[in-house]
Amino acid sequence: MNDKPAKKPSKYQARQPDAYGFIHYSDTEHSTWQTLMQRQLGMIEGRVCQEYLDGLERLALPEDRIPQLMDIDRALLESTGWQTAQVPALIPFNTFFELLASKRFPVATFIRTPEELDYLQEPDIFHEIFGHCPMLTNPSFAEFTETYGKLGLAASKEERVYLARLYWMTVEFGLVDTPAGRRIYGGGIISSPKETLHSLSDVPAHHPFDPVDALRTPYRIDILQPLYYVIDHLRTLHDLANRDIMALVHEAMRLGLFAPTFEPKQAANA
Repeated sequence: MNDKPAKKPSKYQARQPDAYGFIHYSDTEHSTWQTLMQRQLGMIEGRVCQEYLDGLERLALPEDRIPQLMDIDRALLESTGWQTAQVPALIPFNTFFELLASKRFPVATFIRTPEELDYLQEPDIFHEIFGHCPMLTNPSFAEFTETYGKLGLAASKEERVYLARLYWMTVEFGLVDTPAGRRIYGGGIISSPKETLHSLSDVPAHHPFDPVDALRTPYRIDILQPLYYVIDHLRTLHDLANRDIMALVHEAMRLGLFAPTFEPKQAANA
């Protein structure tokens, strides 16, 4: 979720396009993309939902080079009317919500270094494109993401903190039960080899998705998740988008947070 306030400079520098909208990457950056693609394509086999695989096929991501956003946009626009938006590594909350509300998904145009293949502090182009964009070809997922952006724009600071938990438990780290078994649809899992294996193992807890419960669940961004919420079908996101989500937020605020299921850490996201 590329929604951290830009309070301090990022150590990552997004690449800028030339006059023709083309972004030039180095051979090392393309090689990093290739390594990530090859590793994760093998990892997600049999673990991600069919809707993600359908979206991946629509996007036709190259394995040997970082794709250009204009190529991603063509596939997204044709599928659901979405497109990407080139952003710096860090953007303010308002910008994040404005982009989603206008069906534009923020993508920071930098890629992690070879030394950070497994984890980096901010979402890079691999996380955003490989992790999230295939799901944006799915109407239910795209509708929920747009609705989330519109709600965030109108929300108070406290309401946004609760909404962030809902986003985390669905768009980033959501699981779905399918006729073929439990599968992944959250981009935070799909772009991480460790999280891909961990999320479907017997180690974490798996709870049936309840939006109020998700809104009340603390999380940390720097650990393997101890708890995942599982939806019955991706249509659940369509149904959720058509509910009064802010009423659910206020119910969660009234009930308060669940006790964390992880060790505390100073400045951890809650």
